[in-house]
Amino acid sequence: MKSYDTLSEAIRDLQQRGYTENFNLEKDCLNCEQHGIYLCPEDFVVEEVYRFEGETDPGDENVVYAISSKDKGLRGVLVNAFGMYAEEVSAELAKKLHYDPKE
Repeated sequence: MKSYDTLSEAIRDLQQRGYTENFNLEKDCLNCEQHGIYLCPEDFVVEEVYRFEGETDPGDENVVYAISSKDKGLRGVLVNAFGMYAEEVSAELAKKLHYDPKE
């Protein structure tokens, strides 16, 4: 897996590699507003994950996910806060976003 110094560098490279959609978190799914599509945990695959700490505030942590849909042909990124500032999601979605490259 690649290594990035900044969140923007990771997003830019992922977009160049075909992860062009922007996903947003909902309580129990991902939303791709541009296409009006909602992806439940069983509908997508987390292919890569990168975590970043803020330079001045260690509490300013973000995580970027490279995600592909299983049957909609979508590839994109999801950016979320990490740790105590992360958005609240269902247990099923949280489990899906807990990325382990060995799984």
